[in-house]
Amino acid sequence: MRQYINIIITLVLVGSSQVWAQENTVDKGDKEFERLAYVDAREAYLKVAEEGYQSEDLLKRLADSYYFTADYTRASKWYGTLYDFGNRDADYLYKYALSLKSDKSYVASDLIMEEFLNVKGEDYRAKLFLNERNYLEEIEEQSGRFEMSNIGFNSKLSDFAPTFYQGRLVFASNRNKRAARKMIHDWNEQPFLDIYGVSIGDDANARGAQKFNKNINSKYHESTAVFTKDGMTMYFTRNNYTNKDYKEDEVGTNRLKLYRAKRTEETNDWEIEELPFNNDEYSVAHPALSKDERILYFASDKPGGKGLSDLYKVQIQEDGFGSVVSLGDGINTEGRETFPFVSEDNKLYFASDGHIGLGGLDVFVAEIDGGDYGEVFNLGRPINSPQDDFTFIIKKNGLGYFASNREGGVGDDDIYSFKSIRPLITKRQCRQEMGGIVRDDRSEDPIANAKVYLLNSEGKIVDEKVSDFDGSFKFKGLTCSAQYSVRSKKREYLTAEKPFATGKKRGIVERTLYMKKGRDLGETEASPGSDLVKILGLNIIYFDLNKDYIRKDAEIELRKIIAVMNLYPKMKIDVRSHTDSRSRDSYNMNLSERRAQSTINYLVKIGGIDRSRLQGKGYGETRLLNRCSNGVPCGEYEHQQNRRSEFIIVAN
Repeated sequence: MRQYINIIITLVLVGSSQVWAQENTVDKGDKEFERLAYVDAREAYLKVAEEGYQSEDLLKRLADSYYFTADYTRASKWYGTLYDFGNRDADYLYKYALSLKSDKSYVASDLIMEEFLNVKGEDYRAKLFLNERNYLEEIEEQSGRFEMSNIGFNSKLSDFAPTFYQGRLVFASNRNKRAARKMIHDWNEQPFLDIYGVSIGDDANARGAQKFNKNINSKYHESTAVFTKDGMTMYFTRNNYTNKDYKEDEVGTNRLKLYRAKRTEETNDWEIEELPFNNDEYSVAHPALSKDERILYFASDKPGGKGLSDLYKVQIQEDGFGSVVSLGDGINTEGRETFPFVSEDNKLYFASDGHIGLGGLDVFVAEIDGGDYGEVFNLGRPINSPQDDFTFIIKKNGLGYFASNREGGVGDDDIYSFKSIRPLITKRQCRQEMGGIVRDDRSEDPIANAKVYLLNSEGKIVDEKVSDFDGSFKFKGLTCSAQYSVRSKKREYLTAEKPFATGKKRGIVERTLYMKKGRDLGETEASPGSDLVKILGLNIIYFDLNKDYIRKDAEIELRKIIAVMNLYPKMKIDVRSHTDSRSRDSYNMNLSERRAQSTINYLVKIGGIDRSRLQGKGYGETRLLNRCSNGVPCGEYEHQQNRRSEFIIVAN
């Protein structure tokens, strides 16, 4: 808000009543945003932003208010404005890229993801992007494996979270029933969700959906249910509302919780209990059962997770539940993972905007192998679209349902039926090659006879080669969809290393390793006559043209010299300053002498080095390293080789 306050100060004399009204409007928007009342916040922010009173904080909130209500087209507009405003925060770059995808602006999205990769390369989403640059090809290969259609019982509002229950389809909906007054939720100004059921049989277009059960449905949200095979136990999501006790977290938000309902044989009704691992301060929601019904999967934004929401599992025991366990990095990302479902053939389906997709939430699948999970695959089109696609369920016969807010639907979120016509790709065994060239970072000449090492994701060397006469090297037999690094070493050069990821298809990954003249840090021979610049791998100590004072960038290098001299109190140094051949010989000699003395003075005054340990002299252009003497035409890089400082050890 700081920038906005500055605007108020500058305009208060012009029209104070209008400005203070705008400030109050923004304050109102902030309060509504904190309560997750995004529609009200959006109206407040829009009013101010469209009048031209913009700040970074205001633009973040406005864009987020669209993003969190899945209006990605408008979100991308305001994220774009925020980007033009100069914001390069990693999380906002990612949301901008994701929103652009929803508008099918894939090229623009990839460009923003490139920036995201540069800003936050350690982020798992960045690694996935690096790993899957050809993600559209991968998604296209997976596409076309389902036939889908809109079903007949969707309403004009939201219908989603289908689940199978004894020949019926149970789902969540906020369809407004005329017979009863329904509370309105200010998050999206729509009625609260209830759980409904419809008899489908063999007819996917069955109508006549009815509320599931009066004990299950309350006056707040209920959604995302799952049932045991015998139909006697139900897990479902509800607002934090237990035994008519409505609770909020510390900032006034009513979170989501998981509940278990057991059907009694005597009354054929449901007895409800809250699950013990819920918490008033974060949400626990969207249950799924393992194939043997001994594990409960769910989504949560609990502290300590990887992203905005992660997937977790917990053992169902006779006397309660085991410890909650995250599904891990292979499944969870810094984005949103939610709405899990486990199929009869032991595959985990879930929705995510952290894995690479077409935009918004996409549906993904991974094989379950004991306690491990296989590679994550996007389901492709038509299941996934540029909008949100989620709550996917499927039977062993290939029939199933999912929800989407894509264009062409009846309401905000619609349920679609589908039939599998081709098996999904969920496993891939392949090998790749990795090749490249080792080059000098200045001249770009190839470097022959350099040792080149291949390292796995744990940093262990798995193979090594020697670069050929043209600097080339090649490794074979790399695992697909894996993280590696390639490292090169050679005497008189600093070690170079570059990480990379193999793709999902057979092919070759190409990288160039640029090596810089110098020596790696560590134990290095430092006998009299050695130059500390080479031993420490120092950058060139520059002086401004015709100047002899120490620049800020040179201070960093000189502090390295100070550190070494403090470590070795008997070391003595001869500071030698050199110029290139440009300008008069006498001028260069005088200039280099002044620079040598400035350097010594800095080491004494700033570093506390005793002057008796230092000597120095300027050599002007008398000790050129190459052909670039007076009158010889040379490039800037060649002149730069001569324009150097040396710190020669004279005693140690």
